[in-house]
Amino acid sequence: MSEPPLLEVRELVKHYRLPRERLLAPPPLVRAVQGLSFTLQAGRSLGVVGESGSGKSTLARLVMALEPPTSGEVRLDGQDLNALTPAALRAAREKLQMVFQDPYGSLDPRRTILQTVSEPLRVLHGAPLAEQRERAAEVLDAVGLRSSDLAKYPHEFSGGQRQRIAIARALITQPRLIVADEPVSALDVSVQAQVLNLMQDLQDKFGLALLFISHDLAVVDMVCDEVIVLYQGRIVERGEPDTLFHRAAHPYTRALLQAVPRLQPGAARAPRRAPLQAPGSARPGEGCVFAPRCSFATERCHVERPLLREAGAGHVRHEAACHLAERVAALPGGDG
Repeated sequence: MSEPPLLEVRELVKHYRLPRERLLAPPPLVRAVQGLSFTLQAGRSLGVVGESGSGKSTLARLVMALEPPTSGEVRLDGQDLNALTPAALRAAREKLQMVFQDPYGSLDPRRTILQTVSEPLRVLHGAPLAEQRERAAEVLDAVGLRSSDLAKYPHEFSGGQRQRIAIARALITQPRLIVADEPVSALDVSVQAQVLNLMQDLQDKFGLALLFISHDLAVVDMVCDEVIVLYQGRIVERGEPDTLFHRAAHPYTRALLQAVPRLQPGAARAPRRAPLQAPGSARPGEGCVFAPRCSFATERCHVERPLLREAGAGHVRHEAACHLAERVAALPGGDG
């Protein structure tokens, strides 16, 4: 019998009401996340990709139980996080931690590294100062920093070192799941590689599960065992990176791959693509959300919303929410 998943997301929905544009008008509704379902096993890594406004960061906040969903469930070790009492949720938080995008804004400049890194121990367990110092020194060593750095302040470190400190803070409670929301996007390319290698080493060493959110396909390809592609709050494709990035079966995934800059001296400039819709602008039940800008769209695509289904033969799972998935996957240039 297979092991139950560490993280299970079931039909997750999140809507936001915006301020009224006119006095008597109804407040606009943004459908940030629309019925997401997936699982993540212990020790595995799942990448979430999509452009700005696709729902990636909203998903991260929902998984961390920082916001309640409109409907649906987020289960960690079988527990629905949003059904827990405040005390039980507080206890569950040591199993999941988050690494944020901005290594400059996520660290308090007025607190020492010891205060910053040990804060989860102090808040969740009320650990004495000696234990805080000992554990903080251990996790700093794990991310390649020195115990003497505990007395320093964030401004004394580079961006890559600050992100290592943020990772150390996430590790100190010995979590089972780390949610990384664009953890290297604010770093130089050379530093990105160092931080990504560190995260992979730590995952192997501690058996962490990793929910890795990014718009950078190359980064996700390097780090993740499986990938889901979001568009306007829906999963439009999922599969292993080797399959998904080299045999994309959804036109949106192909558009993301083709948007990756490539150095090709003398090559003709590709034609500009149609602009994307504003996030959450499509209403449910009106066909495929990507149909308005899809060059493959048929009449069926505009009136019938496609569901996730197998997009290819073989033992490797590869699913796409596209009526024409087989045709799209068979086209050359699936990796851009």
